[in-house]
Amino acid sequence: MTRLVTFADGTTVPALGQGAWEIGDDPARRDQEQHALSRGIDLGMSLIDTAELYGDGRSERLVGEVIAGRRDEVFIVSKVRPENASEMKMMLACERSLERLKIDRLDLYLLHWEGNVPLEETVEAFRELVDEGMIARWGVSNLDLDAMERLMQIDGAEDCAVNQLLYNLGSRGVEYDLLPWMQARDMPMMAYSPLGRGGLLEHPLILDIANRHSAEPAQVALAAVLRHDGVIAIPKAGSVEHVEANADALDIRFDPEDLERLDQAFPPPTQAMPLDII
Repeated sequence: MTRLVTFADGTTVPALGQGAWEIGDDPARRDQEQHALSRGIDLGMSLIDTAELYGDGRSERLVGEVIAGRRDEVFIVSKVRPENASEMKMMLACERSLERLKIDRLDLYLLHWEGNVPLEETVEAFRELVDEGMIARWGVSNLDLDAMERLMQIDGAEDCAVNQLLYNLGSRGVEYDLLPWMQARDMPMMAYSPLGRGGLLEHPLILDIANRHSAEPAQVALAAVLRHDGVIAIPKAGSVEHVEANADALDIRFDPEDLERLDQAFPPPTQAMPLDII
C-alpha cells in the first residue's frame, strides 16, 4: 500500500520514506544498510533523507551508491549546515552534496536548523540554487512556529516546501500549534525519529496494541505518526527485515479505543511547548 503526500507545487511523495541518519558510519554494516535502502525503494519508500552533516558526508555517499542507476525512482532530500547557509557558501555546499550523491539535482534541500546566517540570506541562496537547476525546491528543518512566522515575512519564503521536525508518540508538542499552522498552508511536515529514542518501542501499551493488530511495535509507532494529514515519516532501517516491517505500518488502522489509549499514555499537548530537537 502506498500513501502519498502532496507539496504545495503539486509534487507527490510517499508518506513513508527512509532516513539515512547514522547510516554509512560503520564499514561492517555498509552492505546491510545498502540492501535495506534498496529494498525500501522496491517497496515504494522512495523518498530518502540525508544531510551533509551525517557522518561528514558518509551518509550521502552511501545513498549515492544505492541510487546509482535508479535516479528516476527516488526523491532525494539533503540538508545544509547552518554555517553553510549563506549565499557565498551554500552553492559550494550543495555542489559537494551533489558530488557525493552522484546526481545533478536535489529534489529537496533543507536548512538543517537556524544558525547565525540571516534567514533572508538563506532564502536568497536557496532561490539561486533553484534558478541554477541544482535543487528543485527547498525547505527548512527544526524551525519552531515563531521562526516559521518570521520566515514567512521574507520575500520568496512562500516557496518553503516543508519543515522537518522531531515527531513521534513521545514528542507531540508540534501538534498544538506548529502542525496545524503548516496544514493550513498545505506545507507537509517531515517527521524525523518517528520511532522515538530511549525505549518508546518497549512501552507496554505499544506492545499491547501491536499484539492486538498482529503487528510490530515499530509499525504501531509509525502508524501513530502517519495518521495525521500532511505528515511524511522518515524512519531509519538498518536491515532488510526492519525496512519491510516499516513498510507494513501503512496497513494498520487504529480503532477509537486504540487512539484513546494512546492519548492517555502519550498525552497530546494542551499548550504551546518548546520545540523538541535531537
